[in-house]
Amino acid sequence: MAAKDKPNKLAFLSMPAPASYVAGLGRGASGFTTRSDIGPAREGPSAEVIAEAQARRGEEVEVDPDQFQDPDNEYGLFAGTTYEADDEEADRIYEQVDKNMDARRRARREARENEELAKHRAERPKIQQQFADLKRGLAVVTDEEWESIPEVGNLTRKKRKKDERSFVVSDSVIVGDRARNEYETSLDSRQQATGGFETPADNGTITNFAEMSQARDKILSLKLDQVSGTATSTGLQTAIDPKGYLTSLDSVVLKTDAEIGDIKRARMLFDSLVKSNPKHAPGWIAAARLEEHAGRMVAARKMIKQGCEQCPKNEDVWLEAARLHNNDDAKVILANAVQHVGQSVKIWMAAADLEHDVKAKKRVLRKALEHIPNSVRLWKETVNLESSAVDARILLSRAVEVIPQSVELWLALARLETPDKAKAVLNKARKAVPTSHEIWIAAGRLLEQEAYATEKPQEQRDKELAAVDKTIEAGVRELRRHQVLLTREQWLKEAERCENEGAIRTCEAIIKATIAMDVEEEDRLDTWTSDAEAAEAKGNVGAARAILAYALRVFPDKKSLWRKAADLEKAHGTKESLNAILERAVHHCPQAEVLWLMWAKEKWLAGDVPAAREVLERAFVANSESEQIWLAAVKLEAENGELEVARELLVRARTVADTERIWMKSAVFERQQGQLDNALETLATAIKKYPKYAKLYMIQGQIHQQRKDIAAARASYAAGIKACPKDVNLWILASRLEEADGKSIKARALLDKARLANPGNDVLWAEAVGVEERSGGAAQAKTVLARGLQECPTSGLLWSMAIWAEPRPTRKARSADALRKAGSDPWVLCSVARLFWAERKIEKARHWFERAVSANENPSDTWGDIWAWWLKFERQHGTAEQQEEVIKKAIAAEPRYGPAWQPIAKDIANTRKSTREILELVAGTLH
Repeated sequence: MAAKDKPNKLAFLSMPAPASYVAGLGRGASGFTTRSDIGPAREGPSAEVIAEAQARRGEEVEVDPDQFQDPDNEYGLFAGTTYEADDEEADRIYEQVDKNMDARRRARREARENEELAKHRAERPKIQQQFADLKRGLAVVTDEEWESIPEVGNLTRKKRKKDERSFVVSDSVIVGDRARNEYETSLDSRQQATGGFETPADNGTITNFAEMSQARDKILSLKLDQVSGTATSTGLQTAIDPKGYLTSLDSVVLKTDAEIGDIKRARMLFDSLVKSNPKHAPGWIAAARLEEHAGRMVAARKMIKQGCEQCPKNEDVWLEAARLHNNDDAKVILANAVQHVGQSVKIWMAAADLEHDVKAKKRVLRKALEHIPNSVRLWKETVNLESSAVDARILLSRAVEVIPQSVELWLALARLETPDKAKAVLNKARKAVPTSHEIWIAAGRLLEQEAYATEKPQEQRDKELAAVDKTIEAGVRELRRHQVLLTREQWLKEAERCENEGAIRTCEAIIKATIAMDVEEEDRLDTWTSDAEAAEAKGNVGAARAILAYALRVFPDKKSLWRKAADLEKAHGTKESLNAILERAVHHCPQAEVLWLMWAKEKWLAGDVPAAREVLERAFVANSESEQIWLAAVKLEAENGELEVARELLVRARTVADTERIWMKSAVFERQQGQLDNALETLATAIKKYPKYAKLYMIQGQIHQQRKDIAAARASYAAGIKACPKDVNLWILASRLEEADGKSIKARALLDKARLANPGNDVLWAEAVGVEERSGGAAQAKTVLARGLQECPTSGLLWSMAIWAEPRPTRKARSADALRKAGSDPWVLCSVARLFWAERKIEKARHWFERAVSANENPSDTWGDIWAWWLKFERQHGTAEQQEEVIKKAIAAEPRYGPAWQPIAKDIANTRKSTREILELVAGTLH
């Protein structure tokens, strides 16, 4: 009863929770809320709204790459299909298209990438490049300056703990160091028992070193006696030949144990070889040579004898046997060999070589010919032994009967016959061997030889030489008929060989008959020109002349061909041949001014002034308005003292040709004659006609400057600069005028304006550096030079100035930089040559001077200053021949430019001086 009335304490578990109940709130838990407790959130914008907003903002709609993906196949719609040959071909075509598209843009892309990389490296150079000049500057730091550099201390301002650790030294080290310098002063018990330092043997005896030494000497003496071959039966030496003894020692071949082992193994192998295959001749030869190498000549001869018995039909075994025996035994061996191998030419030739008497040799060879009559080699050797031409001719006659197919024997017989009989021999040879081109060439050479053999009229000689051309042409036709087709390269080689052997006309006939073979019509000119250049480079001038002659017959109106032919005759021919080729050239190309001028110049240089005038008169008829011909006529008359005639020619030229250069030459002529007023009047008229011709302003300014009229000269240069702002020389002359007037500041300003009008011009920068140097500002000159090198990094002129602006110890390093930037520039090469000159490296300096003057393709573009430096070098270190060679080369090059050359060459006082004289003057001013 009482239990039933008791309340249930767990009844709350079955009751519903209060509305605000949160589990664990009493323990501090705050609870959590889920989406299901508060309902759904606010709905976001739809996909259409988002696409519209993106369109208004101009954004591109992102395309889902998987929107067209097959939901059942995540690798693509066609992943499950079979990969057939069509698919492979399609993939290959698409890959090829991609490659072609990439190749079309590759060159531009790579060029753009290289340009961007170069720009990036120029803007952001490496630390190593930025400090390169400072590192080179360390070369001039002295030892005292280096020692005075303070040591780098601790700049971290932190105290470092000192390492105060100590280590325990081992006792053995201490004891060993203590006993290192001690000396033993007593004997131990074992040494006292045996009597000091004598060492007892096992049997109790004492070693006697004196007897051992005597025994060793005796053994050595016996061995030496055996080697020298002078030992007696008792082993005592009787006599020694010192020279023979040393020679015998040299002949002893000492072999190591490894070599002896190799020889034994090889002997076993060869022994097995000859036993298993006794008919194998190379095995016997190798076995014999092994024994020879081992020094066992008797065994080697025995081995090769067995080889001869086993292989009697092999000629190599018999030849090896003859080689291993002395001369007399070799004769016997080869006599036996002939019984077995009578058809072997080598055996008979070896037998003949063993004979020392010519008669015996002839006897052996004639015996050989009885056995082998169709051997060309035996016939040739037999003929060579004959000292009489008659006997040789008889032998060759018999040889060609036996071997009619041998071209060598036919040609040898033709050479020994008289000309008439030689023709018959060659005709027989041609019928016997119709496919040989050598026979036809030999026939042509025979005809040429006959034409030049004796004195005869020119007409008859020309007729006989024409037969050479006909013979070669007939030979080419016959060879073609018999299906013998030599290439044009092979024919050209035959022609060059004929020229080298002295048959010039045969060479020309071969070229005339074959040069047009296998050449397309549109390629003829280029091919023949290159053939002529290649022949000239090889030294075959006759072949080159023949090729050009044939080309000129095909292309008689090609000015370039006539120029090449004239240059060839000028370099390798005579004056008569050059005159003949130029006369033909102007006949076929009357409008070619350069050919007329070349002909007139050659006449003038030969001293025939009337003939030169006649050539120019004919040139006037063909080219009445040619500026070059008018000026050449004026120069000819002026150089020969006919000044009035030259003035008249200039007046007529200004009327007929009327070019700015003729007006300029007229003014220069009047200035050279001292007629400055006439020159100024001419220039004033010319400037009105040709206001854009800068040289007119230059000459006008120079005349005013010559008259000390600075203001008028300044006005002339200013007018010229205004009319021709791109002409660098006008700016430089104006700057030098101001500098001469003592106004260096104005000169600098003019050069600054010139660089703005002509950016990237190294000549203007060089002039600016010169202005600073002449005004005494060496530091400022270096600064200007550095700026110039930044703007013109490949200028050889500026790099040359930079080299000489450096101190002597750093010039070589600076020259290395210059060679990397402008290695092919003449100024840099000349500077390097001068550096070698300063170091007394004469041959190197001469080689670099040669490179400097040959750096330009056109010889007339070479700098006269470089020729002058080379001549000055040779004056100091060269011989008279070397100096003369430099002068000749300079005269041939005809230099026109140079900072020191032009002022001297164009000076009024040096008007009529030759190139040699100008070169000497320039060389004297250089320092």
